[in-house]
Amino acid sequence: MYTNARLYASLASVLVPAMLASALAPATASAGGVTAGTLIENIAVASYDEAGVQRSVNSNTVTVRVDELIDVTLTSLDPGPVTARPGNAVLTFELTNQGNGPEAFRLAANTAVAGNEFDVSFRAIAIDSNGNGTYEEGIDAILAEPQTTAVLASAERLTVFVLVTVPQGTADAKTAKVDLVAEAVTGTGAPGTSFAGAGVDGGYAIIGTTGARVAARGALISTVASVQLAKSVTLRDPFGGTSAVPGSVASFTIEARVEGTGSVNNLVVTDAIPAGTTYVPGTLALDATALTDAADGDAGAASDAGGISVNLGNVATGTRRAITFNVTVNK
Repeated sequence: MYTNARLYASLASVLVPAMLASALAPATASAGGVTAGTLIENIAVASYDEAGVQRSVNSNTVTVRVDELIDVTLTSLDPGPVTARPGNAVLTFELTNQGNGPEAFRLAANTAVAGNEFDVSFRAIAIDSNGNGTYEEGIDAILAEPQTTAVLASAERLTVFVLVTVPQGTADAKTAKVDLVAEAVTGTGAPGTSFAGAGVDGGYAIIGTTGARVAARGALISTVASVQLAKSVTLRDPFGGTSAVPGSVASFTIEARVEGTGSVNNLVVTDAIPAGTTYVPGTLALDATALTDAADGDAGAASDAGGISVNLGNVATGTRRAITFNVTVNK
């Protein structure tokens, strides 16, 4: 029997590692590995030959419950500094639960970052309720204090908007940074810190490599675009001179200049036909290109009653556009 006992031990030493390798194969995968609360069970088996009869014996079952690992990442989704005029602005971030179990996160924004050339005012933190990546007033949910997300599943991502206000009087091309901080509601700390009973199914919650607290930085650059109009006139009288007499033709030029940084949108230039004059049909032009008088597919329209109107659309700073038209002095 002593010899057989040694044989059993030898067989067990060969078979147990193989059984362990099979029993410990990964269960459901997640951002943090095996899902928290997963039970990993294994039984060792020894097979042997006793007096010509094949027999086997099982070990007791060993069960390991996977604890919850808490990890998080936070990144800015803006490709660069957000251009913003005085007034409301939006910074966009992405929060990801990198742990292996469900977790909620508290969010906080810091607008007074060292080195800012101006400081924005904090308005609110919102969640992308419809998942389109763009903040929509009245649709995306505003988080109440303390700003805390819903519980996110492992590997779940959430788009977060930080709403701020750029102060009036901010100079052109100045920059400001805003930091967003996310920390796990369960707790934070050095990697390996554990919280008994705070994990899935009452297990341990263990802090991962990020410390369960991360920060990401967004940036804004102020844009102060301005529009200036310069209007001039040249006269040609019926006698070849430059006097303003009945029958003289007055040629007006309106130069629209967009200065500063960024752009302006939906820029429309209008001008009334002066009293005592009559619009000369077919003389409306933009940058020397003729426009029709009718309100049709091109940018312009002109009439004695309505004056002239030219839609320049969205115009970048540094742009100059010239509008011209003629009138005659009434006889």
